[in-house]
Amino acid sequence: MTVIGITGPTGAGKTTALDVLRELGGVVLDADAVYHELLESDSALRSALEERFGPLTAPDGTFDRKKLGAVVFRDPAALADLNAIAHRRVVEEMARRLRRAEAAGRTLAAVDAIALFESGADRLCQATVAITAPPEIRVRRIMAREGIPEDYARARVNAQHPDEFYTSRCQYLLVNDCPTREAFAERAGELFAKILAGAEK
Repeated sequence: MTVIGITGPTGAGKTTALDVLRELGGVVLDADAVYHELLESDSALRSALEERFGPLTAPDGTFDRKKLGAVVFRDPAALADLNAIAHRRVVEEMARRLRRAEAAGRTLAAVDAIALFESGADRLCQATVAITAPPEIRVRRIMAREGIPEDYARARVNAQHPDEFYTSRCQYLLVNDCPTREAFAERAGELFAKILAGAEK
């Protein structure tokens, strides 16, 4: 099975590229979604987080993500500890899901992770793709997608890694400066076809 790692900043067009991979028959694993699932279902992960950060279970028995967020986002050391705990478990779970997909006969998968390299999830992939877009385009996309004001969207863009962080680590680059979603989907499809052709050799 060919596993393609997809990463890049918010608003660059990762969702469109992942839709193309789905159309090609690929299984898509979203690292954030896997993490949130594990917070609700993995007692070992919850125990490890509560051992480090204190009680994090809400009165209704669900995991209190807001309480955790309030701790880690004002304390860089706490955030590093959270990532060390969570990344390992998320990568283990994604590896398990990839094995299950391959056993079911799937031949293509994508790992969608903004922290693809920091988490070590890149080691699950045969190819890695950075998806970038000019900052002004990203700001407009985030505003339209989330209905937020320009200053907040711009702050989100400025808070993320520069493009060079992704492009220097990935094997392939997709720049989304296309006038339409369809044009970018076509560009992404051409790159994925090239990657898959190389994997078959």
